[in-house]
Amino acid sequence: MAKTDKIKYLIIGNSAGGIGAAEAIRELDKAGTMAIVSDEPYPAYSRPLISEHLFEGRPLERMLYRAPDFYEQNNIQAVFGEKVAQVDFSGHSLKLESGRSLAWQKLLLATGGVPIVPRMEGGDAKDVFTFTRLDDAKAIDKFLNKHKGKTQALVIGGGLIGVSATEALVRRGVKVCIVEMKDWILNTILDEEGAALEAKALVEADVDIITGHTVAKINKSPSGAVDGAVLDDGRSIAADLVVVAIGVTPRLELADGQLKTNRGIIVDRRMATSQPDVYACGDVAEAYDFVFGENRVTPVWPNAYVGGRIVGQNMAGGKAEYQGGTAMNSLKYFGVNIVSAGMVAPPDKSYEVIIQRGDGIYKKVILKDGLITGLVFAGDIEKSGIIYNLMKDKVRVDGFKEELVSDDFGLASLPEEIWRARLAVPPSEEAFIVPPVEPPEEVVMDE
Repeated sequence: MAKTDKIKYLIIGNSAGGIGAAEAIRELDKAGTMAIVSDEPYPAYSRPLISEHLFEGRPLERMLYRAPDFYEQNNIQAVFGEKVAQVDFSGHSLKLESGRSLAWQKLLLATGGVPIVPRMEGGDAKDVFTFTRLDDAKAIDKFLNKHKGKTQALVIGGGLIGVSATEALVRRGVKVCIVEMKDWILNTILDEEGAALEAKALVEADVDIITGHTVAKINKSPSGAVDGAVLDDGRSIAADLVVVAIGVTPRLELADGQLKTNRGIIVDRRMATSQPDVYACGDVAEAYDFVFGENRVTPVWPNAYVGGRIVGQNMAGGKAEYQGGTAMNSLKYFGVNIVSAGMVAPPDKSYEVIIQRGDGIYKKVILKDGLITGLVFAGDIEKSGIIYNLMKDKVRVDGFKEELVSDDFGLASLPEEIWRARLAVPPSEEAFIVPPVEPPEEVVMDE
């Protein structure tokens, strides 16, 4: 019978959530045995940087999320390149596909998401790729190195993944056509007007954009390689490779009907699942969203890390509560700076919208009952961090709502009681303080 390793803290997933949990655990428990299991063979790396690997050959060493000796320094057993086959939640054990068994006291599922790949005729052709992992970028790079010269790519999906892949391909000299089934690209994180600024930059970079349509068929050559595609309206698209970038869906196979799920694994404010001693965070979890006031899947890097830290504290015996995250993205593709967070479009007429636009700049803030519920900033994103923090802290902005999108908005634009609280200024120092025009700390966002 195979030996079963006993581990106090077992983390499945080696990205932002898993690392955040490991760091929080070690702050409270220096000695408890810990292992991180990942089906990827690499130490933790920043997934948004896979596009940099594709277009400039950025090495893994310059993509690492933590120092190379992170696991050794934190006494973490790294089980990389191993896939979990089955979890026995009631028995506090799991089996890897290699046959190895692991027993645990506390378990974290930080398994992330998997690419959505719809069934379509010809979808099994050679040179059809996804673009969520380093190995995906490596595979596309290998294709481009083998097929030097004029190459044409079809990117199915105009969301963050699709636009990221498109920029990398364009910078490699590839002609790209994006096909997006919705009415505009980046539709999950931008409204139509904000997305139009990004679309303009793509078109100027010679990218073809087709919206409102889907790919019905990928043509295959006699050798099984990609040989163009056909849209749902019968149009033909030339292509030598296809990148499927429709999005990701929570990786739920390990839940296997044993955990309460909806779109993701449902967790409470402690990030605990429906099973004792089992937690979830990151893209796989359906956690509290402070804008919508309910559990939602918000697959963005900062939420994963913060959620992971809450998990780690609770796994190690603490009593931490997740204050909630929300959708938030900061991107710069084809030279256009964009930040969005919370709602990007009001769901009904009870919301108020404040907008400033012009000269390549678009600023939009959505409000309800004096509170910010969402924002879209494009072209000029300098003050978006202040807006985000006002939204997160549920600060009433009735008295200065028009200022939120003005050119000179800053902390100095806020009522004194608000900027004073943010700078922790004692009242006795009132005569000596001049409020700054920049926030002391801007929120860090990523895709």
